[in-house]
Amino acid sequence: MSRRFIVTAAVLCAASVLAACGTMGTGSRATANLAPTGAISPNPTMGKVTFQALEHGVRVEGEVRGFAPGTEHGFHIHEKGDCGDNGNASGGHFNPGGGTHGKFAAPGSHAGELPSLVADSGGVARFSVDVHSISLIEGANNNVVGRALVVHRDRDDFTTQPAGNSGPRIACAVITRG
Repeated sequence: MSRRFIVTAAVLCAASVLAACGTMGTGSRATANLAPTGAISPNPTMGKVTFQALEHGVRVEGEVRGFAPGTEHGFHIHEKGDCGDNGNASGGHFNPGGGTHGKFAAPGSHAGELPSLVADSGGVARFSVDVHSISLIEGANNNVVGRALVVHRDRDDFTTQPAGNSGPRIACAVITRG
């Protein structure tokens, strides 16, 4: 074999490996089917949220319904994948980096912080947001698969530690692959 052929083959192989690394995690999906908890009664809150891996983060989008029109609700990823005890078994907000509670995407905020849900005139909150602090990559410390997604009754004040004083957990789901 000629030296030129070997060099060309090595370059092509390296380029293929680098191209594969650049797309790791993209194409991966997860879902969360929010169900009402018993924290309030009656409780019609439910919804579906999808998680789509991006090159640098995850697109979180969906719809949650059953709210009073025009209301605002705290919305967070929690550390444990357990919706028992009216969502309280999900633990605190997902915080692998040891940040503080604050507004979504603010410097130093924890990874579980999501934008508040705001209900339209029909009591439905629709959203799509790219979150750069989380992933769907198995084994990564910021992987959200297997964790709980929680909707709170009240608006998040973005300052009270550690959870924003957003009230009881009114809907919960475990984030699952697929």
